Amino acid sequence: MAAPKKGRGPSGGQGRPGRALVLILIAMAALTGGMFWSGHTTPRLGIDLAGGTTITLKAKAEPGKEGAVNETNMDTAIGIIERRVNGLGVQEAEVQKQGTENIIVNIPKGTDEEQARQQVGTTAQLYFRPVMQIAVSEPAEPQPSASGSPSAAPSAGASPKPSAPAADGGEGEKATAPSPSATTQGRALTDGLREAPSPGPSGAPSAAPSPSLPAPALPPSTDPTADAGLQGRFAALNCADPKQRASIKGAKPTEPTVACGMNGGVWEKYLLGAADVDGKDVDDAAGVLDPERGIWKVQLEFNDKGAKKFTEITGRLASQSPPMNQFAIVLDGEVVSAPSVSSAIPGGRAEITGSFDQKSAQDLGNMLSYGALPLTFEEQSVTTVTAALGGEQLRAGLIAGAIGLALVVLYLVVYYRGLSLIAILSLGVSAVLTYTIMSLLGPAIGFALNLPAVCGAIVAIGITADSFIVYFERIRDEIREGRTLRPAVERGWPRARRTILVSDFVSFLAAAVLFVVTVGKVQGFAFTLGLTTLLDVVVVFFFTKPLMTILARGRFYGGQHPWSGLDPKRLGAQPPLRRTRRVSVPTEPKEA
Repeated sequence: MAAPKKGRGPSGGQGRPGRALVLILIAMAALTGGMFWSGHTTPRLGIDLAGGTTITLKAKAEPGKEGAVNETNMDTAIGIIERRVNGLGVQEAEVQKQGTENIIVNIPKGTDEEQARQQVGTTAQLYFRPVMQIAVSEPAEPQPSASGSPSAAPSAGASPKPSAPAADGGEGEKATAPSPSATTQGRALTDGLREAPSPGPSGAPSAAPSPSLPAPALPPSTDPTADAGLQGRFAALNCADPKQRASIKGAKPTEPTVACGMNGGVWEKYLLGAADVDGKDVDDAAGVLDPERGIWKVQLEFNDKGAKKFTEITGRLASQSPPMNQFAIVLDGEVVSAPSVSSAIPGGRAEITGSFDQKSAQDLGNMLSYGALPLTFEEQSVTTVTAALGGEQLRAGLIAGAIGLALVVLYLVVYYRGLSLIAILSLGVSAVLTYTIMSLLGPAIGFALNLPAVCGAIVAIGITADSFIVYFERIRDEIREGRTLRPAVERGWPRARRTILVSDFVSFLAAAVLFVVTVGKVQGFAFTLGLTTLLDVVVVFFFTKPLMTILARGRFYGGQHPWSGLDPKRLGAQPPLRRTRRVSVPTEPKEA
């Protein structure tokens, strides 16, 4: 029995090309279904196409630190603002420096503009200050019952367990804890400072004299640092006046100050001592949902230095009498919580609870976790950017792309005839994959389609068509050498595959380098170019090659019809070389 001949086995799915076609069709159906299921049926547009808001911020140095407005601090501020805005889920926000003291922030349309504006310009200067005196200012809006619903957090009086050493303080002596609605400042007032490992509530809400009447002012503090001038500012302060609230911000952390905070629609004013713990000592913060109590809270984690100071100050405050046993958490000059402390909080971990919803808890955690800006910023202008110009450029780009695509299709039809059908179908598959993936990448990773990205997609038409042309020409070369179509399809594929992979690798490498070394909109071009290059490889391997293998078995292509683009006569094919038996011709013997 003769041994079987050795040779290369089928590659590229040529043995079962139907499986590759089914696989890519399933992928297309899954992506399309996921696009409609998610509700994102169109790619997310960037600010140059959809419009948005431009915010101009001007850097201001704090008193005595005129040299703080420098290139290093401005670059640091730009990085922090970018992280804050991106932490909100704002897609394709652009943060760039203009001149030496201005920062331009472009926020695309479709995002929460007010929320982003608060995050962009907020300095997030966090201090933990001891409370010396609390009084109720005039309510921001007269309401018959501003805080009728009890808080989910327990009060300090009902929490004797050491596992929950701190809870509601000054706020707890009022009617009830604040309602879950947001304050006029856009933040929910917190009502508890606890050790992070606390398993859950350990008491019931404290009783209240009346939910409709503000609590009386607490007795003045005897702290010697509260001098007459500061007491006068405290007495004259009306926290219901926005101008007065703005005028008291910017106090030095080493000096006592006055501050305001809102609780259930009622403004409170605070006389505070010097800061004991700085926001720079906060290592991390995040808004999370407490699964046991079903409430949103902000978890704080201090660094080694902050943990030590936090343990010392909470231990010292625990021995004081009200209200001097309260710890005011001051964020940007506003008291967001003033919990009482019953014992020291060791370990460097704490949590802030109160009337948080998901948005307010994550907002506070976002600002605290990204640290304080090295500068103070003023909002110089807020301008709404229309998409008129971008829309016109988009239409012009799409028209140019359509003209280019039409020319490519016309060339394929004229030159390749029947093979152009395979190329057009492959371009359609590539277009479907590109569109669905771009639509899904918007909510997934924040991808936004801008004008450079559109240009990258148009350039990808040529890259994809080039791969088909390489394969078709290899098949034609095999036919010119005298082979029939089916062997030509299989023999031409290894050579074409090598050329396609090298070409796409170079394109992808260029896109990757461009994405890494550039910033802003140019990255959109690089990302789109890299994505379409990868999809080109997928389409050629899993659609074009298997489809060509199947069609080569049919009568139209397999019979090499004159309109198939594979006619041997038109290609100048040589007749196949056939071995013939040599006929021996008798020769006469030569004479000697």
